[in-house]
Amino acid sequence: MAESRGRSRHVNLPIGLTLTRIVAVPLLIVFLISSSRVHALIAVAIFVLASITDWADGAVARRRNQVTTLGTLLDPIADKLLVAAALVSLLAIDKIDAWVVVVIVGRELAVTGLRAVAASVGVIVPASRLAKWKTVSQYVAITMLIVEKGFDPPGFHIAAATVLWVALGLTVGSAVDYFYRFFRKADYRAIVPGEERWS
Repeated sequence: MAESRGRSRHVNLPIGLTLTRIVAVPLLIVFLISSSRVHALIAVAIFVLASITDWADGAVARRRNQVTTLGTLLDPIADKLLVAAALVSLLAIDKIDAWVVVVIVGRELAVTGLRAVAASVGVIVPASRLAKWKTVSQYVAITMLIVEKGFDPPGFHIAAATVLWVALGLTVGSAVDYFYRFFRKADYRAIVPGEERWS
């Protein structure tokens, strides 16, 4: 019985890390929209730690051979909630343009819809390498924007804007890549190599 309980806890760890990222979203919003510099520092810490769990949950799942359909579906949802919450909060305090938020959030919704269609026939479309770079660039850009909002270091705006433009380019490029691969072949099995398909 004790062994069974221990095994259950291990199985739930990757999903627990993913859920931690979701729980962090309202806390991020509260501290990010505040005008306090201390709260901006807390917002940076929350966002960076939540971003780290994005890497950690997948690493733990793969290392322990605990990749599940639930975890594979929850992980991108948690990522999108975190990014969308940060972007909308930055928009609310005029640190980012509305069209940028629309492009990024719209892309995430479109790709989520694409994955849902694939999942409905029993296939999970994994993130491409381009999409992973997109996620990293978004995390870095948002972190820099939060730092700029709280502390406004000299010359930092240009660096933050440059990274944001890179993130935008990867966001659009990865969306095109997903849809191209999806519609190029009628057979869902051709979307990704068999060894990378989780179902």
